[in-house]
Amino acid sequence: GTGVYAFFFGTFLYVIGFLTGLFVPKAINDGPVVGLTESLLVNGGFLALFAVQHMIMARPAFKRRWTRIIPAQLERSTFVLATCLILAGMVWQWRPMPEVVWHVEGAFANVLWGISTFGWAIVLLATFLIDHFELFGLRQVVMHARGRQDRGAQFVERALYKFVRHPLMTGFMLAFWSTPHMTQGHLFFAMMCTGYILIGTQMEERDLVAAHGEDYLDYRRRVPGLLPIPRRQKAS
Repeated sequence: GTGVYAFFFGTFLYVIGFLTGLFVPKAINDGPVVGLTESLLVNGGFLALFAVQHMIMARPAFKRRWTRIIPAQLERSTFVLATCLILAGMVWQWRPMPEVVWHVEGAFANVLWGISTFGWAIVLLATFLIDHFELFGLRQVVMHARGRQDRGAQFVERALYKFVRHPLMTGFMLAFWSTPHMTQGHLFFAMMCTGYILIGTQMEERDLVAAHGEDYLDYRRRVPGLLPIPRRQKAS
């Protein structure tokens, strides 16, 4: 569990560098250029595999079956491990599509870099607001090692979660789309990930309603999903 957490943190930092082009040996626009069909198949295949893995392994029904095979305290660690292996494979095998969609410089470029940095900061903060170490499997194995029972993550409405229900995904979208140098490959990545976010959050909502009932339904009525747009209060 601790090894997987270390693998996750290294992967997370590398993916930031991969998308921004900073501090990593291979970024999203680096490498030999191949045909468009091969690029779409390879890049799209990894992104689709990432989405399918999340849609399957995050569901309660899968977790119940999976923990009949592995110890319950390792369920989240195996999920994180599978995610990191897919991301590592994607970074390794990514086919660049370097044709420029937009390129800006000067003050506007700095604004986009600032929004991207803000997005990554939201992602990291959101994980701590819902229990960072539980989300990535470390708390479960530590609690087990100490002989203590893990009560699991609790539904808590605070900080960013008072403005949107899925600030983690909001942060990812800001980070993915805010770049002063948008290529076809980066655009393809951002579009595929946004599509997954829109579908994946709907599936997660169903699980949250099943787990928390009326508390979550009330929360969903009051708080928007991804964009902090105030909702009109219905007249009584």
